Amino acid sequence: MKSSFKDIVDVNKPVLIDFYADWCGPCQTMMPILDEVKQSMGDKINIIKVNVDKNQELAGRFQVRGVPTFMIFKNGASLWRQSGVIPKNDLVKKLTEYL
Repeated sequence: MKSSFKDIVDVNKPVLIDFYADWCGPCQTMMPILDEVKQSMGDKINIIKVNVDKNQELAGRFQVRGVPTFMIFKNGASLWRQSGVIPKNDLVKKLTEYL
């Protein structure tokens, strides 16, 4: 994952990165919401889940201090960041801004 992270986010469509942990209750709350976002937006976006316990170096590079933390990348650039539970409509609206 670490070696290909740049390749994953260096695409010409929004990539939503979900920094999460298995033990995190709010992260589990977000799972079905992210599924709904992907169903709603289809191939216009990518959603990548990053387990912070298994990818500590990557989480450290982006200074992830709490989970869940979401970031949107496009063409390799970080465009947006927010932590906590986010409603589906808010995520869809934010992702749509970067299409």
